[in-house]
Amino acid sequence: MAIVCLAVCGCGQPAQRPEGAQGTTGTGRAAPIMPPSNGGRRIGVTLLTKEQEFYRQLEAGLRSEAATKGYALLLTSGDFDLARQQAEIDNFVVQRVDAIVVCPVDSKGIGPAIQRAEAAGIPVFTADIRAYGVRVAAHIASDSRAGGRQAAAFMAHALGGRGSVGIIGQPEVQTGRDRADAFTEALAEYPGVRVVTVLNGGGVRDRALKAAEDMLQAHPDLSGIFAINDESALGALAAARARGKTARDFTIVGYDATPEALVAIRENTPLKADVAQRPDRIGAGTIDAIAAYFAHQPVDSLVTIPVEMVDAHTTPGR
Repeated sequence: MAIVCLAVCGCGQPAQRPEGAQGTTGTGRAAPIMPPSNGGRRIGVTLLTKEQEFYRQLEAGLRSEAATKGYALLLTSGDFDLARQQAEIDNFVVQRVDAIVVCPVDSKGIGPAIQRAEAAGIPVFTADIRAYGVRVAAHIASDSRAGGRQAAAFMAHALGGRGSVGIIGQPEVQTGRDRADAFTEALAEYPGVRVVTVLNGGGVRDRALKAAEDMLQAHPDLSGIFAINDESALGALAAARARGKTARDFTIVGYDATPEALVAIRENTPLKADVAQRPDRIGAGTIDAIAAYFAHQPVDSLVTIPVEMVDAHTTPGR
């Protein structure tokens, strides 16, 4: 009987992965992961992408803070594919995770998947990008509108108060709309600077490069471009350089302050400044909000992380 008991008990214990381990299936969905041995919570995370430095830093913030609290992350990426991200959220629901973090690939389109998770009793938190038309437990992000206003002020001063500018946006996500709208509104204080064209770069470099080329073709006298993230800014920089633009006659203002963009800023290129975010703090702040929710403490519906302007003479605060 003792031998039988041991055999049954041994077969009944599934192999556990190390605390905080992540895994994915061949379809990109999170593989089932057992809770940490200390009884910690499981949090499903679907990023916008893992290919951009910003989201790698945000992921690092999530991982670091989750480790201190004993939470296991089931980490996936939507990779700019709405259907894929919807499936990832649905898979988290099936796995009965304790909370879900979403960086939406489409602010409006992701709403139904979030509602399905909430209906299943799983709280959803959005990070960096807001979901449109649906309630979540909390949204943690940089102050995008403040960043747009700061970018406008820098652009106006760099152009000496006169010139025409373009915006390379990303209207499918709320963050992109907020930055572009705030930039345009703030330029009203500088009547000599006009926004003459707005094109969608999709938040990725190749599309932004094409958008910038189209801008420069249609508006040869364009003085500057505001790009809603650094992938867009670096695409615009490539297009400007191809047309012989220099820091003397052209100004690009980006957003994120990624290492590659900071190098370009310090090398006296047309990319002259960036709105610096702290994606690691966004990640850590998201885990803190989840921890407060688990502890039945009040959680602010909106948690904003400050931003700052960075040029060749300044560095992001640490």
